[in-house]
Amino acid sequence: MKKMVLAAMLAAIGVLTSNLIYVPVGIAKCFPMQHMINVIAGVFLGPWYAAGTAFTISMIRNLSGTGTLLAFPGSMIGAFLAGVLYQKTGKFSGAALGEVLGTGLLGALLAVPLANLLMGASKGAVAFVIPFAVSSIGGALIACGMLKTTILCNMARDQRKTL
Repeated sequence: MKKMVLAAMLAAIGVLTSNLIYVPVGIAKCFPMQHMINVIAGVFLGPWYAAGTAFTISMIRNLSGTGTLLAFPGSMIGAFLAGVLYQKTGKFSGAALGEVLGTGLLGALLAVPLANLLMGASKGAVAFVIPFAVSSIGGALIACGMLKTTILCNMARDQRKTL
C-alpha cells in the first residue's frame, strides 16, 4: 500500500512538473523532470512500480493533450532499468545509468518505428537519441543531486539527535 501511495504522489509530481519545465532539443521537447521521477521511483519503488509510475505519467499527459506517444517507450524502459540497476548496484549512479540507457538509447530506438508507423514522422534514430539522451541525462543528474542531498540532510538530523 505504501508503494502505491508513493507511486501516485510521484506520478502527480511528474505530471505537474513535466508540463511546466521542458527544454526544446531538435524536433523533441525534453522533459527532464520525468527522468528525475524515473530515477527516484527506481530507487524507492523498484523496477515494476517505477515503470508503472512512468506509464501513469505518460498516460495522463497524453490524455490531457500535453504529451505524445513517444513518452511511453522512453519513460517506461528508463524507469524500469533505473530500478533494476539500483537493485543490482545499490547506488544512485546505477539508477541514473539505467535511466539514461533505458530512455536515452533503448527508448529512443523504440521511438523511431513508433513515430514512423503511428505518427507519420519519417525520422531516423539520431533525431530521437540525442534529445532523449540530453533529457534523461539532465533528469538523472537532478535526481542524483536530490537523493544525495536527502541522505546528507538525514545524516545531519540523526547526528543532532545523538548530541
